[in-house]
Amino acid sequence: MSSISTSSISTSSIPATKAGPTPAEPVSGLPAGLTLLFAVSVAIVVLGLFASQPLIGLIGPAFGFGASEAGFVTTLTLLGYASGLFLLVPLADIVENRRLIVATLAVEAIALAAVACAPTPALFLAACYVCGVAASAIQMLVPAAAQLSSPTHRGRVVGNVMSGLMIGILVSRPAASLVAEVAGWRWFYGGLAVLVAGLASMLVFVVPRRQPAGAESYVQLIGSLWTILCQEPVLRRRAAYQALCMVAFGVFWTSVALRLAQAPFGLSQTGIALFALAGAAGAVVAPLAGRAGDRGRTRGATLLAHLAVIGAMVLAEIGGDILARGASPGACHGALATLAAAAILLDLGVVGDQTLGRRAINLLRPEARGRVNGLFTGLFFIGTSMGAGLSGFAWVHAGWPGICAVGAAFGAAALITFLTEQAEGGASRG
Repeated sequence: MSSISTSSISTSSIPATKAGPTPAEPVSGLPAGLTLLFAVSVAIVVLGLFASQPLIGLIGPAFGFGASEAGFVTTLTLLGYASGLFLLVPLADIVENRRLIVATLAVEAIALAAVACAPTPALFLAACYVCGVAASAIQMLVPAAAQLSSPTHRGRVVGNVMSGLMIGILVSRPAASLVAEVAGWRWFYGGLAVLVAGLASMLVFVVPRRQPAGAESYVQLIGSLWTILCQEPVLRRRAAYQALCMVAFGVFWTSVALRLAQAPFGLSQTGIALFALAGAAGAVVAPLAGRAGDRGRTRGATLLAHLAVIGAMVLAEIGGDILARGASPGACHGALATLAAAAILLDLGVVGDQTLGRRAINLLRPEARGRVNGLFTGLFFIGTSMGAGLSGFAWVHAGWPGICAVGAAFGAAALITFLTEQAEGGASRG
């Protein structure tokens, strides 16, 4: 794998900059081998963020959690991730990037091992939170890939890396289910700890060094987050769209394992794992969305993404409730196929919107790319954790129809927010 040297960015961390190349911007695309490495890296690291969703039926009894409390495991992990995005990822603008990434991954490996071995609920939940915090290394890798690519190829590169990220998110559920079926849920986290440790060891020798030119103190760095957020309407808009979409995403994927375990489906952990694989098809849209952004089609693609999220929740209600109502276990194939179609459509919409958003925000401030990515992802992951938390409440009080109603409502909110941008003349032009 070839090594790449990059120039440091020598601009201030606060003034806004126009999209497009600067003298310090790379002028060629990121080599395919290095792009693949970034994609595989984020896919591995993200596995631990969502693995608890299909495992709540096993983790809950192990620690005495009820149905609503079990959903809090994912919520706590995602809140940890959001904390890391706000407090750790901005360091990428002042700390040498390779050292920061490797150190954060080392902490992630230790936290995953602690999750696997935790003997008490308190230690388990604390380890889940730290695991989420350290998983923010993902958002150090994504802007690093963007930084190493030229502006004209940035959408494509970000889309390709995002494919790895989304494949990791979607494969995390079936992988966790399959390992839990064979060896138990603790072995999944233990094995993942070994994988992340190996990844950190490899990245030391492969990822190019990049020393940012920023000279701010940590306090100044964190204080500048609010200034950047206030000055960048594109960042605010894209984070709002994705946060609303991710509520729908979190509500669906946190609860669908519970629905599939019920009649008439009655799926085992293996069956739930195979169902989750259907959602992985949604990752194919990431490179396509990135290319659409490169060609100036961000608005139309964003509209389609939001409509897909709403349509997915409608299909989920049809498959999980209307068609399944009164059906025998042997006659529920149509309902299961409709649910799978809903999962694919939901992931297409969420991945498409996120990829378009990442391309847009990575064109804003080359000198503050770590902070911009941390803000974007941190804000929308608040939506993800909210979705995971709402799922338990909606499931207990309204069952599957309540899950679908909540998801559809937040998808509609994303669409309405987007349409208000059009009415105002557009905050982002893609």
